[in-house]
Amino acid sequence: MGNSIKDIFDNHAGDYDRQRKQLIPCFEDFYNVSLNLAPLIRKDAKILDIGAGTGLFTWYFLQVIPVARFTLIDVSEKMLKIARYRLRDYEHTRYIADDYINADFDGQYDCIISSLSVHHLPDPEKEALFRKSYRHLLPGGFFINADQVRGRTPYWDRINKTVWKERVEESGLSPAEIAAARERVKLDKEAPLDRQLEWLTQAGFIEVECIYKYFHFAVMVGRKPVE
Repeated sequence: MGNSIKDIFDNHAGDYDRQRKQLIPCFEDFYNVSLNLAPLIRKDAKILDIGAGTGLFTWYFLQVIPVARFTLIDVSEKMLKIARYRLRDYEHTRYIADDYINADFDGQYDCIISSLSVHHLPDPEKEALFRKSYRHLLPGGFFINADQVRGRTPYWDRINKTVWKERVEESGLSPAEIAAARERVKLDKEAPLDRQLEWLTQAGFIEVECIYKYFHFAVMVGRKPVE
């Protein structure tokens, strides 16, 4: 990811978590639905959180599998600083400040997760990331991506964006905060859900599914076959 993404998230690190509930109308369901997969993951699993930001998605998982060993990677050191504080009571966490597209994932994992990050990548990098994640998963491991997607047709994409705009304007954010969020949206490179599910399948994943969708927020899952 380019410096523009890093700079923007460095600049907004302090406000990011406070605003997130207001910028994601389906916040609770969006973050909690993936936890229903936790019983399928080893309690002491090695889990990689890519584009981990402030560690919120990791924190949700740690509420149900508290002895899991997490590696968090993000391009923004300021975001990871917040993650370190948020997860300060959990011993088995490590942090990598790097661009996850080019960084070495350093080993094999039982599960790879991501939230609200992959949509910043151009489509070829999304595909490359899915293939890279597949290579770094242990047999039977899950890839879970909670992210934004483009509408399947221009009509539905307009509906998605209209609903989001209306909900954000009703959220209590200040006009300046809403304007800043709209500027960040200009950097989004969303891809349709069905195309991303196809890319996951092409990467080698099985049992590929969308387990949650609310307009342009979706949770995609794939599993690496047991050899």
